[in-house]
Amino acid sequence: MSATVLSTKKLTAAQKELLINAGIGLVEKDFISIAPLEFEVHKLPKNVIFTSKNAVKAVLKKPFLKELQQKNVFCVGDKTADYLRGKNFKVIESANYGSELGALISENYEDEDFLFFCGKKRNPELEEILKANSVDLEVIEVYDTLPAPKKYDRIFDGVLFFSPSAVEYFTAENELSESIAFCIGKTTASEASKYTSHVVMANRPSIENVIVQAVKKLKNEK
Repeated sequence: MSATVLSTKKLTAAQKELLINAGIGLVEKDFISIAPLEFEVHKLPKNVIFTSKNAVKAVLKKPFLKELQQKNVFCVGDKTADYLRGKNFKVIESANYGSELGALISENYEDEDFLFFCGKKRNPELEEILKANSVDLEVIEVYDTLPAPKKYDRIFDGVLFFSPSAVEYFTAENELSESIAFCIGKTTASEASKYTSHVVMANRPSIENVIVQAVKKLKNEK
């Protein structure tokens, strides 16, 4: 009998193929729903920061979009960078984690102003690093993440997590201790470790790498 994983985020066809081709069963469910927030931008500085595609999507229909596309964009994650470029944004710098981006900005752009488009629930590391280094930063929350839990009457061999919130919402109604938690990054892995001792973190913070780790671990286990 082959192993089965639950993805706490709906996957693309190409991402599903990585699991199917390895003979691993897949159940998928979005445990998070995204709710856009009303917000105003009074002034756009030369530099803006995005740490997720959800934040980018929140500004795409705003009247200041064309002006925003002329700004220097700093972002977290290869997928976010690719998405931004595909929407005609000018990506200047990107990093794998918010802490890395904060260090990069503090070292090379400490005298410049930044506007950070973000979600209500977020890792505070980026802001803390910029604040500690006296970087001028305005924060605008443009979306919220809401729980969309579901209870399963089974134990999965692995559960794929892409944010700490997904861990929180999954464990609210499901047992994790007997499953392997495959996590996209450090903060997600830290949250998962509260519920299981079996935690595997991606080498790079991407959905594909989370899947790769699951394939490596589970392909020959059953």
